[in-house]
Amino acid sequence: MELEPTLCTNIVTEFIEPSKDGYGLFDADDVLIYCNPAYAELYYYNSRDEFLGETFEHMVRTGHEQHRGVKIDSDNVDEFIAYAKTVRRSRPFRLFEVDFIDGRWFLFSEQTGASGELLVQIKDITKQKVLERNLETTVETLSQLALTDELTRVANRRGFVESVESELNRCRRSGASMTLALLDMDFFKRVNDRFGHQAGDAALKHVADLVKKTLRNYDIFGRIGGEEFAIFLSNTSQQTALEITDRIRAEIARYPLLYNDQEVALSVSVGLTTEGCNTSFEQLYTEADAALYQAKEQGRNRVIAFGNPAP
Repeated sequence: MELEPTLCTNIVTEFIEPSKDGYGLFDADDVLIYCNPAYAELYYYNSRDEFLGETFEHMVRTGHEQHRGVKIDSDNVDEFIAYAKTVRRSRPFRLFEVDFIDGRWFLFSEQTGASGELLVQIKDITKQKVLERNLETTVETLSQLALTDELTRVANRRGFVESVESELNRCRRSGASMTLALLDMDFFKRVNDRFGHQAGDAALKHVADLVKKTLRNYDIFGRIGGEEFAIFLSNTSQQTALEITDRIRAEIARYPLLYNDQEVALSVSVGLTTEGCNTSFEQLYTEADAALYQAKEQGRNRVIAFGNPAP
C-alpha cells in the first residue's frame, strides 16, 4: 500500500526536516537529491542547497581534501571509494558504524529502493561510543587488577599461573626448554617481629623491585604467596637460569632495605627446575619447591637446581 503524497509531505515536514538525525536520498546514479539540514551539517555544509546535486564520490573526495567527514584510514581515497561502491546497494538494507575525522561516531543505515535509490540515515552515537570505550577500559583495568598483587604491583598467583600456562602452550610448539624458579625470603618473620608489618610490606616491595630490574623484559614474574615469588624463564637452559637467579640472589643480599633510617638486611633462597616444554605447571612447581626446600636446608641465601647440588 502506497502512502498518499500529502501524508509523505507531512512526514518529511514534521519528522525528517527537524530531526537531529541526518537523512539523505541518492538517486540511482548516486547523486544526492534530498537531505535534511542535519545531514548537511554533519558534512560541515552551511546550507543543504550547496550540498544537493553532489555525487557520493565527490562528497568523499571533497571531505578527504578538506580533512573533514568520514575518516579514511588509508591515504588512497580511490581505493576507499572503489570499496564503498562495492558495498553500497549490495543488499536491500545495511547497518554499520562510521567514525569521522573530528572524532565523532555515527550509526549509518542504508536502504535501497527498487529503482536503485538509496536512503541514508545517520545517527550520532558518539556518547555511546565514549561510554563503551570507558566501559572497556574499566573492564580491562579490573581484569588487570584481578591478576596483580596489590602490594608489589607484580602478577599475583592467578596472574602468574595464567601467564605461565599461556607460555607453556606456545613453548610446546617450539620445543625449547624452560625454567621455573621459586624465591622465598629468608627469616621474613624476623623482619615483621623486629620492625613491624609495615617494614615487612616494604621489604616485599623492595625485593620485587630488585627482581624486576634484574629480569629480562619477556620473563614472567609474580608473587605467589606471603613471602614467596616465582619466575618463569622461557627458552632458557639450566645454566643460564642458574646465572640469572644467582644474580638476583646476590643483588638482594647486596642492597638492604632502608627503613626508618635503618638498614634491614634481606636474602632469598631459590629453588629452580629446568624441563622440556611438555612438562606441566604442576610438575614444574613440585620440582622447584623441592629444590627450594633443599636451599633452605643447606643454609639459605643460595640457589639450588632440582636434582643438582648447590653451585
